[in-house]
Amino acid sequence: MKTLITGATGFVGAAVLRQLLDRGHDVRALVRKTSDLRNLKGLEVETCTGDLNDTESLNLALQGCNALFHIAADYRIWAPNPDEMVRNNLSGSKNLMTAALAAGIERIVYTSSVATLGLLPGGAPADEGTLSSLETMVGAYKRSKFLAEQEVQRLINEENLPAVIVNPSAPIGPRDIKPTPTGRMVLQAAKGAMPAYVETGLNVVHVDDVAAGHILAYEKGEIGERYILGGENMTLKKILILIAEITGGRPPKFSIPHNAILPFAYLAETWTNISGGKEPFATVDGINMAKKKMFFKSGKARDKLGYTSRPAGQAFADAIKWFEENGYLN
Repeated sequence: MKTLITGATGFVGAAVLRQLLDRGHDVRALVRKTSDLRNLKGLEVETCTGDLNDTESLNLALQGCNALFHIAADYRIWAPNPDEMVRNNLSGSKNLMTAALAAGIERIVYTSSVATLGLLPGGAPADEGTLSSLETMVGAYKRSKFLAEQEVQRLINEENLPAVIVNPSAPIGPRDIKPTPTGRMVLQAAKGAMPAYVETGLNVVHVDDVAAGHILAYEKGEIGERYILGGENMTLKKILILIAEITGGRPPKFSIPHNAILPFAYLAETWTNISGGKEPFATVDGINMAKKKMFFKSGKARDKLGYTSRPAGQAFADAIKWFEENGYLN
């Protein structure tokens, strides 16, 4: 069984790659010329250089493969050029799925996100059937993932694409080398750099549980269905208190209204655009997203796939340990 995986150098992809290898898959990883290969170090994996927007490289990468795990994504809450994120997440996914159809791939797991799902008022946990629309998607990342999942679903319905869709929540854990936006939050909190919080909430899950959910979706998932791979619903205040307990630091003392931060987010984005710096410390889309609790439930994945998740505290402990061992907390 030859399996192509995209995103293997990243956070979720690296976790899925390890579980594929543990289960005896012969894995080929699609990597870019500029990819950071630290997450592949010491692993028996073939690499193939290419790009999701280079059709010829996708055709070469898929040659001889039976299965595909498409995990790569441009995951940023803010980007100086939002069209680039749409191209990477939407066009890139469409290119790969079209190439997979032409190559006769037998089984595909497509990694979407809970970002594509609707949210319920009052923080009630949403599920796969909660209604959403493009108009409710806040920011370029959510819009691009929503449109990409719609395109995958269209190819399933109209072209018989043999794909199962998974929707991870907010993964936490080791090997977040970039780190992701969620990982940066954990890192800043572990450094004691988040003395305050806004009233919001996330569904937190260990990255290795998300990876196990991918394998279960591959083995047991129904073509055309989507499965939330989540864990524990937690308010940001509870998350920061838990991180303080793990690190021995100080928990946050007060909350800040969302609208009080918005002017600073606008200023931060403006300065970043002018200076050409990296992602600003606060973004308008990030603050607007935080106005709702992003709570979800994984009952369908548990019932249909046998999916399980460990306590969120273990995810935070493992993430902080890895950050510390790799010099991120210096």
